[in-house]
Amino acid sequence: MCLSNAGYDIMRSMRFALSTNWNNLRHEDGAAVADEAIVLGFDALELGYATPPEQIAGIKTRLDRIPVDSVHAYCPVPIGAPSGHPEIYQLADPHEDLRAMARICLARTFACAAEVGAKVVVFHAGYVNAQSRWDYFLHGTRRVCEPTAADRRRRAKRGRITMDIFKKEFEKLVPGLEKHGLVFALENLPRFEGFPSTDEAETLMKELAGAPIALWFDTGHARVRECRKWDVAMADASTRLAGWIRGMHLNDVEDVHDDHFAPGKGKVDFAALKPLAARDGVLHVVEPHPDVKAEDLRAGLELMRRMWR
Repeated sequence: MCLSNAGYDIMRSMRFALSTNWNNLRHEDGAAVADEAIVLGFDALELGYATPPEQIAGIKTRLDRIPVDSVHAYCPVPIGAPSGHPEIYQLADPHEDLRAMARICLARTFACAAEVGAKVVVFHAGYVNAQSRWDYFLHGTRRVCEPTAADRRRRAKRGRITMDIFKKEFEKLVPGLEKHGLVFALENLPRFEGFPSTDEAETLMKELAGAPIALWFDTGHARVRECRKWDVAMADASTRLAGWIRGMHLNDVEDVHDDHFAPGKGKVDFAALKPLAARDGVLHVVEPHPDVKAEDLRAGLELMRRMWR
């Protein structure tokens, strides 16, 4: 299909970023990481939690061609860690020493975000210690079983404990966030015990109104939660929380597994998410698994441009 310049501009009017988790491990030089995203047609980057410290300098040499919109904690990979992981430490952990390590790594992430000009830090807040069998019993199977009423009551009760811990820890982060002009965006997680749930996210945003905190909506995670009946339907969650959502991870999944396919390779209803995607200030980040092929990623990007233009 041939497009006039005007038509091409319309298709590109919505900005799409690529998570560097896709190609961090294939390159030594950060410039090569950025160049690959440019060739594929992306407009920006999200520095993923797999970004090693030595790649930052190379990425900075490409900022005039492809800016960094967001940084996914913990970034760069914490010193001494064998590899990057977003939950190597949890800010809502019951143990103070592990929460302290989370704060130390977040301070480094905030500095990194400021260094590359990003305004949003994406974060996995942690897990509720609900002692539920649902997270692990179903792992590796396609069976969908709904948690019992007792499971949900236990999850909700212990979720309140986790929320109290998180709020106290978040207060300690506010000076660093304000210093660097950053927004702290909490991502929905693909487990029954993932914090915050839709209800918890809504409560948090209301209680912390005016603070530099927001939500991050991962499409694949939302579908997993819906399919496993751990949370409300994806469309309902995106509508309820839309006013607090600062960005999206555009991941496709088949059903109950966190596949991180390219958009169009699974069953996520991206068309239904167009109203959220079209809101002012919402970032759009494709976050594929490293095994996703470049041609599938390019096709997924073109699909999103057509669907949401």
